Amino acid sequence: MVKYFSCAGFLKGTWDQVCVAFWQRYPNPYSNHVLTEDIIFREVTPDNCLVSRRLLTKTSRAPRWAEKFLPSHMARKAYIIEDSVVNPKDKTMVTFTWNISHARVMSVEERCVYRVNPNNSNWTEINREAWISSSLYGLSRAVQEFGLARFKNSISKTMKGFEYVLARMQGEMPTRTLAETATEKARETALAAKEKAKDLASQAQKKQYV
Repeated sequence: MVKYFSCAGFLKGTWDQVCVAFWQRYPNPYSNHVLTEDIIFREVTPDNCLVSRRLLTKTSRAPRWAEKFLPSHMARKAYIIEDSVVNPKDKTMVTFTWNISHARVMSVEERCVYRVNPNNSNWTEINREAWISSSLYGLSRAVQEFGLARFKNSISKTMKGFEYVLARMQGEMPTRTLAETATEKARETALAAKEKAKDLASQAQKKQYV
């Protein structure tokens, strides 16, 4: 079973600006969890698309109930592969990321498509999809709920970071970003999912000992 999630958003920057910001978004005040970024390979295809693969190292504190399944050095770090294709002709950028560390416990795959907003050419729209799965017997559903809650929270930080970098590129420093004006309902949904994951984890653990 795989948990699927999708959402759409936008950034107040042209597609060209967002593409530049994408490569410059680390570090920023909202990405302290990103420790390193390394380019594994990069090439320009015959049709002038920029294809890249990067390895990102992030802090990723596992929930306490999951730490016993991981070596101590793996419970606090995650290694992420990020593939991207920038197509300047169609003005699209597609990224695909997935974790290569402790993937049996939880695998998170994310696909994002950046394109010019059809209603405002000075803005960029982002369509995001995610697939969250787990192979832990008896705990997979709880892990998926936890992963979904964490993923939704990370989207907010990602957008804040993007907006921060875009503002600096434009010579501005906003006191309040678009992401910070998200509705309380969205925050409540993420918190509810997190609490539900805790309950499911507790129930799953009890079943294991019955």
